[in-house]
Amino acid sequence: MRTEHAPQGKPLEEFLLAATLLTAIAAVWALPGCETAKPGAESAPTAARPASKAPLEPSEPTAEEAARIDAALAVAEVGDYEQALASFRELLADNPTLTEAHLGMANVLEQSGDLDRAERSFARAATLDRENYDAQSGHGRVLMALERYNDAVRAWHKALVVRPESVEANVGMASAFLGLGQPQTALSFAERAVRNDPQSGPARLELARTYERIGRTDEAIRAYEIALELNEPDDQILTALVKLFCAAKRYAEAANASEELIKIDPSPNAYERLGWARFRLGEYEQSMEAYRKGVALDPNHWPSLNGVGTNAMNKWLTSGKKDDDSRIEARRSFQKSIKVNPDQPKVIAILTQYRP
Repeated sequence: MRTEHAPQGKPLEEFLLAATLLTAIAAVWALPGCETAKPGAESAPTAARPASKAPLEPSEPTAEEAARIDAALAVAEVGDYEQALASFRELLADNPTLTEAHLGMANVLEQSGDLDRAERSFARAATLDRENYDAQSGHGRVLMALERYNDAVRAWHKALVVRPESVEANVGMASAFLGLGQPQTALSFAERAVRNDPQSGPARLELARTYERIGRTDEAIRAYEIALELNEPDDQILTALVKLFCAAKRYAEAANASEELIKIDPSPNAYERLGWARFRLGEYEQSMEAYRKGVALDPNHWPSLNGVGTNAMNKWLTSGKKDDDSRIEARRSFQKSIKVNPDQPKVIAILTQYRP
């Protein structure tokens, strides 16, 4: 049996990257809507087609054009997007092959929130200059924001062809495959991004998200912890950590993470998670306090109402059903929770069984 080897003189890492990319792109092209003609299939007769035009070649800006591009970008920086876009339109009317003008327009449109038009401008730049990394990566970034994950995979692939070691492009590819529901495929790109730059906060965060989706809980926790050290304090990272600590029954760490989350996002959900962890630790007074703060922030936050009800009922039961105030509080909290969200069979069962 003949064994396949990486081509002579080509680093193994590049060979493996190419193989991974080919596999990933093949998977995307196999998705519905990406069919191609089968070999040997006959095509319907068509009229004679005019000779196709030669593709346009990108042009480097002249000194004058570069100055006009810089001026347009400066105008955009102070928020005058319409004036900046008008300047780029004038530039492109004079020279439609000016990649930097297409890119400038795309970036301004992205900044202004017009993602659909930004995507079209990035696509023009990417088509005009396939070797331009900024065009390919910008296209991938906007496609991700539009949740067009199939197209984003293709755009990030083109960016990786230009710059295989790019952390941004590897993270983008991983994120796109997560969007497609393919975490196992995403993993190789997320791991490569971390190998290329172990101190990259976005790379560590994408690796954590990928581990979480695969179900590798302990590795996800560690990756999120490192991401938290490398990024600014982030409510999404802390929320994910709380969820994973709870899943792993690491209740003390879940409580600590919840406390940190409350510092930057004192939301009903954060207080509810803190109450949940404190209850599991047997710290019932602290648990009740956290749940009550959740209800104070949102009187209709049914998970916090359930937490108040559970603590009150626990206090009533441990008193030998003598603490009537706790009984009444439990009933009121559960009833209000059911009123907000009727689809809670467990709460209904509690009210039916215990009749607090």
